[in-house]
Amino acid sequence: MAYDCLIVGGGIAGLQAAIQLGRYKHKVLVLDANDGRSAICRSYHNILGYPDGVSGQELREIGKKHAESLGVKFAVEKVKQAQKTSVGFEVTADTGNKYKGKRILLATGVMDRLPPFPELMPCLGISVYVCPDCDGYEIKDKRTIVLGSGNAGANMALTLSYWTNDLVFISHEKAPLDEKLMEEMKNKDIEYIEEAIQKVLADGDAFNGVRLESGKEITGDRGFIAFGGNEVKSDLAKQLGVERLENKHVVTDARTKMTNVKNVWAAGDVAAHSEQVTIAMGEGSQAAIWIHKSLLQEKN
Repeated sequence: MAYDCLIVGGGIAGLQAAIQLGRYKHKVLVLDANDGRSAICRSYHNILGYPDGVSGQELREIGKKHAESLGVKFAVEKVKQAQKTSVGFEVTADTGNKYKGKRILLATGVMDRLPPFPELMPCLGISVYVCPDCDGYEIKDKRTIVLGSGNAGANMALTLSYWTNDLVFISHEKAPLDEKLMEEMKNKDIEYIEEAIQKVLADGDAFNGVRLESGKEITGDRGFIAFGGNEVKSDLAKQLGVERLENKHVVTDARTKMTNVKNVWAAGDVAAHSEQVTIAMGEGSQAAIWIHKSLLQEKN
């Protein structure tokens, strides 16, 4: 069976596209491994309609039910390969299962490079954050610890100085730091510690600070993660011959969200844009509208 559209990625962009395409009565399959960025965020605070926050998991569950009510199908699969065929596209999952579609939407997203401290996971989106545009407001006038590495961590600390004057940057990996950034941090009175973190101190979802290798404890009310080297999940795009930037984000048409390869679309964090839930939703809808138009043209 060939679907009208295969959506690879069941995060926010993929789900919004699935809902829109389902409303157009197209045959749609969403392939998702349930290991995306939205699956681990405990709360988003900057989304219209959710002033008290909403977790990524809740949005995903609501979105999946909504899409399923419109006839959209789901498969828990990690897609490893994608190729063009005479009728469209075929993807292969790591289970060996193959799926065919006339159109393909890549909503594969980005995954942050998170340090291996299990105590952090319940805190993500509640008291520990990764995106200053999403959650800088949450640290307003609070003592905040940036857990990071080298220039990525220093730049995050400098960005966050807009929100609070009480900042500590702990360079866990002790990566080299540009002298200019060091000087800028000094000018902003940002404390700099170059020492590995032994343990994250947290009480459930409440971040309290860290214990360093030396045994010294650094306390804080909020945390930010900035290690750099986030994984842009655009390997499938590369396999299909899609244009990517040097940072591996996918280039799309500003209006249609189609890539340079005909009938291959991309939406959400894998594309080149501000990484925001609300933008991912909009891109998912926009891509779906133009996928629908292309399917209509094929029928006429």
